[in-house]
Amino acid sequence: MDVIGAGSVRLSKLHPGHLFGTGKVQELKDCFAENKIDLVLVDGSVTPVQQRNLEKEWGVKLLDRTSLILEIFADRARTREGVLQVELAALSYQRTRLVRAWTHLERQRGGFGFVGGPGETQLEADRRAIDDHVIRLKRQLEKVVRTRELHRASRRKVPFPLVALVGYTNAGKSTLFNRLTGSEVLVKDMLFATLDPTMRGVVLPSGRKIIASDTVGFISDLPTQLVAAFRATLEEVLEADLILHVRDISHSESAEQSRDVAEILTSLGVKPATPQFEVWNKLDLVDATAHEALIASAQSRPTIFPVSAVTGEGVAALLDAISLAFEHQKSEATLEIGFAAGKSYAWLHAEGVVLAERQSDEGWSIDVLWTERQAAKFASL
Repeated sequence: MDVIGAGSVRLSKLHPGHLFGTGKVQELKDCFAENKIDLVLVDGSVTPVQQRNLEKEWGVKLLDRTSLILEIFADRARTREGVLQVELAALSYQRTRLVRAWTHLERQRGGFGFVGGPGETQLEADRRAIDDHVIRLKRQLEKVVRTRELHRASRRKVPFPLVALVGYTNAGKSTLFNRLTGSEVLVKDMLFATLDPTMRGVVLPSGRKIIASDTVGFISDLPTQLVAAFRATLEEVLEADLILHVRDISHSESAEQSRDVAEILTSLGVKPATPQFEVWNKLDLVDATAHEALIASAQSRPTIFPVSAVTGEGVAALLDAISLAFEHQKSEATLEIGFAAGKSYAWLHAEGVVLAERQSDEGWSIDVLWTERQAAKFASL
């Protein structure tokens, strides 16, 4: 698409029928006609009625923020799971907007005289068709969730910590992921290049092995339909032993993006106890003065790491800190478990935390090396 122009419109209140006042609607109509505009994007939410009225008035196709994000997602989805998630989000969104597409069919059909009722409107029939399709998609996605849970269960048996990369879209997560893992995950300077999570094993310089997970990027005002549809993908973040919050430090709104990411992590249910490192990425794109200031600022804050995923600057220090974080987190303990607590005994072995065990007449005495999170999980069994 060729972007012809952009502008902000100050509104004292939202007009329920046309979003803008009549004068502004006419002014924009003349502007669109003069520049032969085919598509108008509104960076906000537009109701189905407003969308229908504005398209009719202006003679253009109109997309609001949610529908634009859905268009981008649909273009980026590659795997079967990604396609399913985008389709589910799109249907949930379209269901409320059928009034726009089917106004000419809002008539009742069926029923003859005293036989039967008035029938259902075309609108109701289409809404029901969408509901049926949504149910089918949710069933298919439930299988994906179960498959992911099986993968997670098998990973838990291997005592490797999970490190999840999260951040605003286009913050450079995939570039950093490739730098850490030596992978060739798709990297492009565009929104939502990554829709499907990728996991790779990484051997840290200390010799410790971890699993790194690349996730879908976040965006401010992320539509609720998308958060719900991508929950299966983002559940990897909930399982993480360490979260790397990757920030594009060269972006003019980096601080605002960081707040948006923090809000989305909270809404997903990420526990405050989960350790987080902040990775200030794209150092190669800032000028020399800002570069020095960022490095000086980070030196007094032990959980912040300025890096350039492109040049590799600062990545070694980040890897060392990741390795050290897992060393610090683990502690030894000796547990006394009775023979009746077979579930707890099996869980310890499944987690791979057992160092040694001794059997007595009453049960087992087990030496473990585990994280605080594993200790809390064991206590809740």
